[in-house]
Amino acid sequence: MHSTIDTRKAQLLARKAELSRRIAQIETELDSHHAADWTELATEREADEVLEGIGISAQAEVRMIDAALVRMEQGDYGACTRCGADIAAARLDLLPFTPFCQSCAASAG
Repeated sequence: MHSTIDTRKAQLLARKAELSRRIAQIETELDSHHAADWTELATEREADEVLEGIGISAQAEVRMIDAALVRMEQGDYGACTRCGADIAAARLDLLPFTPFCQSCAASAG
């Protein structure tokens, strides 16, 4: 089980690093927009809204990864934070940061 946790931790840390790079790129892109004419400005604003949405999603995923890493440190990783049941390995394979078992995730949605 310990090697599984180590593997999942490595996956989470790699994903967090990837998301951090993406967030930095988005911030750089958003800072670079300074169109002079109205048409370009409107196009940039639409693109900025899309980038901001992607950035917000990435930040939310980073927060979920951080919470999963804390659960690992506390020895609670793999247990549903709502009901305490074990989270299926297949679910953790797909969503290694999930705090909920499938039942609790379905009832929360």
